[in-house]
Amino acid sequence: MTARRSWVEQIMGLPISVLARGEQADSERADAAVREVFAELVEADRVFSPYKPDSAVSRLARGEVGWDDVDPVVREVAERCERVRDLTGGLFDPELPGGGWDPSGLVKGWAVERTGERLRAVSELDWCLNAGGDVLVLCPSNHPFTIGIQDPRDPGRVVAAVARTDGAVATSGTAARGAHLYDPRTGAPVVSRWLSVSVSGPSLEYADVLATAAFVAGEEWPAVLDALPGYEGLGILADGNLLATPGWPAGGSAAE
Repeated sequence: MTARRSWVEQIMGLPISVLARGEQADSERADAAVREVFAELVEADRVFSPYKPDSAVSRLARGEVGWDDVDPVVREVAERCERVRDLTGGLFDPELPGGGWDPSGLVKGWAVERTGERLRAVSELDWCLNAGGDVLVLCPSNHPFTIGIQDPRDPGRVVAAVARTDGAVATSGTAARGAHLYDPRTGAPVVSRWLSVSVSGPSLEYADVLATAAFVAGEEWPAVLDALPGYEGLGILADGNLLATPGWPAGGSAAE
């Protein structure tokens, strides 16, 4: 039987879990890699959380520091935010309607993608890194993980699934956190008949950003995914109907 091991921590206000599979799953090297993943995500939260008073984001908002005073990694994230704002035609924008800068919509996917390198360094290890429902996987065995897409009307139900041996799946919508997204074009909360949009593709950083931008776009959301090759989407309407882009990958019926 293939060895399996799982870890979970509460970071960024979310459950962050790792599921490992294969002969290396019980190894000290795998355990050390996971601990490094968690430590790096804790550090990302310390630097970028808008809810922590001592974070760089909070200090910038209060005017206590300027851009020349913050850690270079903060400026790197700001540059990434600028690129994806251009990529999405302004549908993703870290500038808040009332003023201020909140890169949270990019930071989670970026940080998880970056820390995934710790797990990639463990040879012959299948792993699934799940950050509050946004998932990054790698399966050297070529046996995929099946990632469930939650029904936004019933959190206990899975309405679709994606089988992946590599890459990411991210979801944006209002089911988990309510109407927390705003439309940068109007400055008002997003109002849509779509309850969620999930995006599958090579990078969690970009899958997460594109899912957010697609949800903001509303009826035109499939066109948003044309911004980058290799990304496909699944939208769920308020009446429960689904709409998938042509390349949306097939999957099983439940997460594995």
